[in-house]
Amino acid sequence: MEDVLDLYAEPYDPVLPVVCFDEKSVQLLADVQDPLPLAPGKPLRQDYEYLRCGTVNLFVALEAHTGQRVVTVTERRANGDFAAQMQALSARFPEADKIRVVLDNLSTHTPAALYQSLTLEEARTLTRRLEFHYTPKHASWLNMAEIEWSVLERQCLGQRLDSRERLEMEIGAWEKERNSACTKVKWQFGVLQARTKLARHYPKQE
Repeated sequence: MEDVLDLYAEPYDPVLPVVCFDEKSVQLLADVQDPLPLAPGKPLRQDYEYLRCGTVNLFVALEAHTGQRVVTVTERRANGDFAAQMQALSARFPEADKIRVVLDNLSTHTPAALYQSLTLEEARTLTRRLEFHYTPKHASWLNMAEIEWSVLERQCLGQRLDSRERLEMEIGAWEKERNSACTKVKWQFGVLQARTKLARHYPKQE
C-alpha cells in the first residue's frame, strides 16, 4: 500500500510516468421498445425491459499526474489482450526510462502474460521498461483507475448502448473531453493518513 501511495505523492516526472491500469466487463443492451422522448417537465422514459447484445471488455490507462487517459474496447481480457495493452502503453511514452504501472492482482497482470503472448525479445524489452506496482489484495480502491471507472459509469455508461461501435463512440467523446481538460483524480490519501486510519493493519510498535 505504501509503495503505491509514494508513487502518487511524487512530483510529475515525464521520464518516470505513473499509469493506473485496470479493466472491466460491460454489457451491451438494447431497448425492446423505443423510449418516450424528453418533454417539458418530463425526463426520458425508458421501458424496464431490454435486450442483451453481448459483452465487451474495457481497459483504462490513466496517467496519474497529467490527467490523460486511454480507454480501449476489446472482446476479451486474456493474456494476449493484456500484452497488447502493455505494448501500446510503452509506445505512448517513447522518452520514458521506466513506466510505473499501478494494477491489481488479476492473474493476467504479470510479466508471465507477456512471455506467453509475445516473442522472447518483445517480452524482455517490455519487462525492462515496465515496473509493476500492485495494490494489496482486497484493496483495489488504491488504484486511481477505480475512481475513473466510477466517473465513466455516471457520465457515459449509465445509458443503454447496443453495439460496440456505439460504445466506442460514446467513450471516445467522454475521453476526449476529460483529456482536453486534463482532469485528474484529486487523491488525498497518503502514507501518514494510512498509518493513522489503518493502524490495525500495521505491526504494533514499542
